[in-house]
This record gives sequence, structure tokens and C-alpha cells, in this order.
Amino acid sequence: MAEALLAEFEHQTESFTLIPSTDGVFEVMVGDALAYSKKETGVHADIAEVIEAVRALV
Repeated sequence: MAEALLAEFEHQTESFTLIPSTDGVFEVMVGDALAYSKKETGVHADIAEVIEAVRALV
């Protein structure tokens, strides 16, 4: 997923930070904004869904 996000947004971002977590938590943040949260939805994200959510915030 990180590779796909970097490929999609490499010219629009200054940096990416990956932070390991536990208990199945998977969240994608754009700055201080939450783009996707598996914890909230209970569903593992499809890469296309995450890209669209990030695109909406970039």
C-alpha cells in the first residue's frame, strides 16, 4: 500500500511516515486529517479507496 501511495502522490508530497501499530489498526493520515481508518470502518481498505480518500485531501 505504501508503495502504491508513494507512486501515486510522489510529486505532491514532501514525505511519508509509516508507523507500525497493533490490534489490526490501519489508518491513513494526510497531515492532521484522517483519510481512512480500518478501526472506524472495520474493513480493510482497497488501495483504490485509499488513493481516492487521500486525493480528496491533497
